[in-house]
Order: sequence, then C-alpha cells, then structure tokens
Amino acid sequence: MSTDISIVWLGTLASLLAGLASGLGALAVFFLRTLTDRLQDSMLAGAAGVMLAASFFSLLLPGLEYGEDLIGTTWAAALFVILGVLSGAGALFYIHQKLPHEHFNLGLEGPHPAHIRRIWLFIIAITLHNFPEGMAVGVGFAGGDVRNGYVLATGIGIQNIPEGLAVAFSLLAINYSRLRAFGIALLTGLAEPVGGIFGATLVWLAEPIMPWTLGFAAGAMLFIISNEIIPETHRNSYKTLATFSLLAGFVIMMFLDATLG
Repeated sequence: MSTDISIVWLGTLASLLAGLASGLGALAVFFLRTLTDRLQDSMLAGAAGVMLAASFFSLLLPGLEYGEDLIGTTWAAALFVILGVLSGAGALFYIHQKLPHEHFNLGLEGPHPAHIRRIWLFIIAITLHNFPEGMAVGVGFAGGDVRNGYVLATGIGIQNIPEGLAVAFSLLAINYSRLRAFGIALLTGLAEPVGGIFGATLVWLAEPIMPWTLGFAAGAMLFIISNEIIPETHRNSYKTLATFSLLAGFVIMMFLDATLG
C-alpha cells in the first residue's frame, strides 16, 4: 500500500474537511432564539436517531465488510466487531461509573459532580465515532485509490453536518452559550483528521484493527443512546414527539449513508 507523502497529506486534508462539516451543521444554533422543553426533547431524540443510524450504517456494516475482507470468514468478522461493540459499551459504562457527571434532565450524579458537565458522555461518544471515520478516509487514500478516498471523505463530511447540529443543539439545551456550543461541536469533528493521519501513515496498523475500532465506536454510541438520551427524552410529556423525532433523525441519517456511502 502506498504511503507516499502526497497521499498522506491528501488523506489528512480530506479527513480535516470532512470533520469541519460538523461545524457547518452547528452553525444553526446561531439562528435559534429560544429552546423550549418540547424542542429540547425533540432535538435530543433527533440526535439519538442520527447516532443510532450512524452506529449501524457508518460503523457496524463497514466494520463487518472490513472484517470479511481481512479475515475471510463472516462469522469471525462478526465476532471481531462484536468484541469492539462490547468494548465500547464497557468503556462508556466505566466512564459513567467512575467519572462524575449530570444527566440531561435528571440532575447531578456521581461523587464530584462539579468536575464534569452532564453532556460529556454524549460528546465522548460522538468523538469516538469520528475518529474511526477519519481512519477510514486515511486508509482509503493510502490504499492507492485516491478517488475512493475522495468519495469516502465527501460522504462522511455530509453525514457530519446533522451530527454537528445534534451536538450543538444538545449543548444549547443545557444552557451552553451559542458560541460555546458551536465551538465544542466543531472540536468533535476534529477527531477525524487525527484518525485520517493515523490511517494514512500507519495503514499497516490501522487497517487490521478497523473492524474492532468501528465496533468500539458503535458500542459507545449505543450505550449513550440507551442509557442516557432515550430515558431523558421520555421523562416529560413529549414521549410521542421524542419517538418520532428519533425516527426522523434515523431515516435522515440512513438516507445520507445509503446515498453517499
């Protein structure tokens, strides 16, 4: 596989541009005046739908495909990805237990709640998801097919737009300023060029662990969706709205993945 310096730079730049698309989606927070409980629940549920679809279509299915190409058997690839899923969920559960935090609406939790904001598990999950996507772009370029790298970067970049919007609105829902919400959402996308550099320069290492890495990110996201977001958005009087908002986020992300993957 080629690791020529120009290919490395292309992979890094392409993954950076894909990551910056998170900031493009987050710009929407500057155009919203107020955030009611109804809108808050619908936005958080929509974010859960985006994450749920990304877990399946951007992480688990590509992870299985990588595994089949590398290992040669479907069952072994599935076990490799499953190991990643359980590792990711376990890691987020450990963080949930050991690091103090707040739930979206349930309030303070943990021995030292002042040390961590209630949103950070959500941010960690999004960041973990962006890193292997950047790796995939870098591996795509380093594999010698530059066109494939561009297609991957374009598809992932467009998918990052609703993800950036979801992060920013989730932060806005817990009274972060618009500027801070935008800045953090933008930073989550910058995990992609880090993954891009890793994938492009160390393709010999990045490619074999891609099934596990993609599964790990999916497991982290699934844990957050089930343990944090869905329970919180069903506590108020807007359960039906939250359910359909989740479905809307899911189908939008599914459409983007199906048409751009």
